[in-house]
Amino acid sequence: MSPLPQTRFQVGAAIVDRVVESETPLLDPFEIFPDATPEALASQMSWLAPRFYDPQVKKLVVPIQGFVVRVPGKVIVIDTCVGDCKNRNRPQFHQQRLGWIERLGVRPEDVDYVVCTHFHADHVGWNTRLADGRWVPTFPRARYVFTNPEWEYWSSAAGRRALERAGDYVSDSVAPIVDAGLADFVAMDHEVVPGVRLIPAAGHTPGFVCVDVHSGAERLVLAGDLLHTPLQCVFPRWSTRFCTDPDASRAARIRLLSEWADDGTVIMPTHFPSPSAGIVEHRQGAFFFHYTDVAPARSR
Repeated sequence: MSPLPQTRFQVGAAIVDRVVESETPLLDPFEIFPDATPEALASQMSWLAPRFYDPQVKKLVVPIQGFVVRVPGKVIVIDTCVGDCKNRNRPQFHQQRLGWIERLGVRPEDVDYVVCTHFHADHVGWNTRLADGRWVPTFPRARYVFTNPEWEYWSSAAGRRALERAGDYVSDSVAPIVDAGLADFVAMDHEVVPGVRLIPAAGHTPGFVCVDVHSGAERLVLAGDLLHTPLQCVFPRWSTRFCTDPDASRAARIRLLSEWADDGTVIMPTHFPSPSAGIVEHRQGAFFFHYTDVAPARSR
């Protein structure tokens, strides 16, 4: 198995590890962004290619990754990627064998909490694993943290219709957790443990949250799918075709980017290429993202 980028960030007493499942050119910008135009894309090509966009295949470079957060006495996994052996409509996600769980750096039975920022196929896959033909919880001793609005939406008729695009990942990667009695349904500003709190950011999905990891004066926000590419800093009004409420997604993105740009918060959007973390700055009525080592990074 070829090595994948891994990065560790120190946030006071907390340690945050990026665990990458895949990092390849994955999405056509005109597939994901209804508002994208060839002119807008061309205007950003000087910085976009090749790190964020592969002009050879005309796709955005999109890592799929999750995170392990260690705070004193607790281990938390944030999002669990696509998973292995899953039936999915997107060919790149279908029946893959990438072994993300083997790179996690912690035994599944030693994980205390699993937090899903939202229920999309690339964020819930390793919630479960295949055992004797059944989907069983991968982290048998963990409490799985799901927001109330997220579970309510994907359990509804509207949520079931939305699954048609990707395949029914709720049945194989979320419902078995609920059936096993391991799910905690929480408010969108829930404190998981001291130093790890959810940030409400509904829009991408009804219960979507970011995760704020803080210790003393240090802070790192795992921004999830609030943004899929730095293009959304330049064009913050661009919501994706995957957003259940594009207007709410847009409002949450602009609100939180404005807040983070004002106070210099280090953010780590899930789908930004390695090492994923950086600072947002105000620039000409929009925003600019640049990588940083403000949260000290070192190779694993």
